[in-house]
Amino acid sequence: MKYLWLLFLLPLQLNAQQNNATNIQRWENMAKQVTIIRDNWGIPHVYGNTDAAAVFGLLYAQCEDDFQRVEMNYIEKLGRMAEVKGESSLYDDLLIRLQIDSIDAKNDYAKAPSWLKQLLDAYADGINFYLFKHPDVKPVLLNPFKPWYPLLWTDGSIGAIDIGGVTTNELKNFYGNEHLPTAKIFSENEQLTSGSNGFAFAPSKTASGNAILYINPHVTFYFRPEVQVVSKEGLNAYGAVTWGQFFVYQGFNEHCGWMHTSSYADVADLYAEKVQQQNGKWMYYYNHQWLPVQQKQITIYYSNGSNKIAKTFTTYFTHHGPVMAQRNHQWIAVKAMNRSMNSLIQSWMRTKANNFDEFKKTMELYSNTSNNTVYADDKGNIAYWHGNFMPRRDTAYNWALPVDGTIAATEWKGLHTLNEIIHVYNPATGFIENCNSTPFTVSGSSSPLKQNYPHYMAPDGQNFRGVLAVKLWENATQLTLDKVIKTAYNTHLSAFDILIPALLKAYDLEKNNYPNLEQPIELLQHWNRNASATSVATTLAIEWGQKLLPEIMKNKDEEDEADQVEKTIRFAQQASSVSLLQPLQRVIEQLTQNFGSWQVAWGDINRYQRLTGNVNEIFDDNKPSLPVGFAASTWGCIPSFVSKTFNGTKKRYGYNGNSFICAVEFGKTVKAKSLLTGGESGHVSSPHFTDQAAMYTNGVFKDVLFYKDDVLKHVTKQYHPGE
Repeated sequence: MKYLWLLFLLPLQLNAQQNNATNIQRWENMAKQVTIIRDNWGIPHVYGNTDAAAVFGLLYAQCEDDFQRVEMNYIEKLGRMAEVKGESSLYDDLLIRLQIDSIDAKNDYAKAPSWLKQLLDAYADGINFYLFKHPDVKPVLLNPFKPWYPLLWTDGSIGAIDIGGVTTNELKNFYGNEHLPTAKIFSENEQLTSGSNGFAFAPSKTASGNAILYINPHVTFYFRPEVQVVSKEGLNAYGAVTWGQFFVYQGFNEHCGWMHTSSYADVADLYAEKVQQQNGKWMYYYNHQWLPVQQKQITIYYSNGSNKIAKTFTTYFTHHGPVMAQRNHQWIAVKAMNRSMNSLIQSWMRTKANNFDEFKKTMELYSNTSNNTVYADDKGNIAYWHGNFMPRRDTAYNWALPVDGTIAATEWKGLHTLNEIIHVYNPATGFIENCNSTPFTVSGSSSPLKQNYPHYMAPDGQNFRGVLAVKLWENATQLTLDKVIKTAYNTHLSAFDILIPALLKAYDLEKNNYPNLEQPIELLQHWNRNASATSVATTLAIEWGQKLLPEIMKNKDEEDEADQVEKTIRFAQQASSVSLLQPLQRVIEQLTQNFGSWQVAWGDINRYQRLTGNVNEIFDDNKPSLPVGFAASTWGCIPSFVSKTFNGTKKRYGYNGNSFICAVEFGKTVKAKSLLTGGESGHVSSPHFTDQAAMYTNGVFKDVLFYKDDVLKHVTKQYHPGE
């Protein structure tokens, strides 16, 4: 019994140690160096005497808005999600723990330069001070927060863990002896959800003669809030910050701006290892000799009711990296770089770059593994880099597939330099667009040439947003912020420029067998293929397209590298009439069953509804929601709104897509307009929980308050942390 009391008292003792007089005095002193001003949208403008003070205030403000998201992001990156969600997250945690080691993060913290260590300390202090001042807030797991946590997650991307195409099911099969399917299979209720848009325009394209940047990440809703963070040490960054991180991830300062789109450049590789047991030990063959496989015990806890159960895995590593799968009787090791101190330094330093040369200097840290970068500045420069961390490899091998791990020829041979990475500086066409698509159309006729680069640099193909973006921007002139916003809200669904003609052709051949499709076909035939809230054709097309998607996205074989556009064209050319018409027949039947008629406008079933954050809450057709005329980026919609039905709903609800959106013009002064999904606060009781929701669903932007004089004209609250 006494041991149970010790377990109960341990968290209290840790809190007492954390909240000692020395820590409290340090927090209070730091808080006096910070002023937080909340504007009329609840956006925190954080002013600190030093960079560290600004970081302290930024994390305090984030915790005020949504501490739960701050904590959950670090629970995930610590590989402890199963302690919260249970056994279902066990292998997600194992994946993290195989790729990211807390010991490495702690070691990096110990050797960090003093300026970085000050920021890391300020990060932890800001969160811990918030918890001290708000004893009613009960962390799920993490208290106190440690200053080395940001070194677990160093670039801010939503998909920062790159494991080269290994699936979680493969991991389960290897380490859990399960027998699960390993290929990705699309369901009818699924869409391609990844994506962001970054656009930049040179002075030759704008009415003012100033460069303009359009920042448009597509992520899970509420993944990033909108902030400004300022210090007397030269920091003045505005934009989107990922919950729990201390740098503005996508945004701008007074001189330049940066937008990241998720990159599919090959920066992680799979190695097929030849292994055998010798004297009871695993060995792997490399460079004409047998080497010992390194073993590591990883213990993961998972919740089971009120209990926590430990499961220990014996994991394996070669010099290439952790073994994460088995294919064709060979172990598959993953070589990747998913965290580094330099990556965190690069993430911070770009927020303080004042010109093109300084920004390029941050790119020369070569530590951004997951992003393409679109750039613009107040001197009229625009630029694009396709990736950043880019290992140099032998082009004789197909790096899209596992390579031979037994030979030295497949080793990485250093990193490509910035000049060797696919890039565009000040293109003659005057525009840059990237929609997670090929870099070889990024600037129209000024785009890089595919034949000049190794294939592994850009396996990314084209998608339907990219197709539309090039058409929209190559002939655009006299652009203003408002014109850029309006153009970037084009809802043309270019996927159906391919699919609808195939459907019409099939119907002409089989119309006698499908008499009830006459009206729907006529509607689709005359549809302009633009999504809108009042359009019945949009409903028909998207519901029909989702039924086709599993077949469209099928690979012919493991070496099939056709992109989304190529696969759609291939499907449209090869699909039988029945395979096109029967899915539309099912759509008509399902709409009629669910809504009493198949003539349902898109906005009647495509809805925005913000949940309160309660883990047990679900979308509900009987609760208030707003109509949305946008569609998923899958179909080419630039302002992406990914929606689907959920258990118990007949209507579709958005959960991914446009999040923080911002258009910025760089001149003698910065002018910007922005929009945020729903609102700044994660608290349902806050006036800023849904104060931007109606604007969001209609694409109506607010003015960004960048200069302090403007901020002071819109103050709703001004305070020091802790007040």
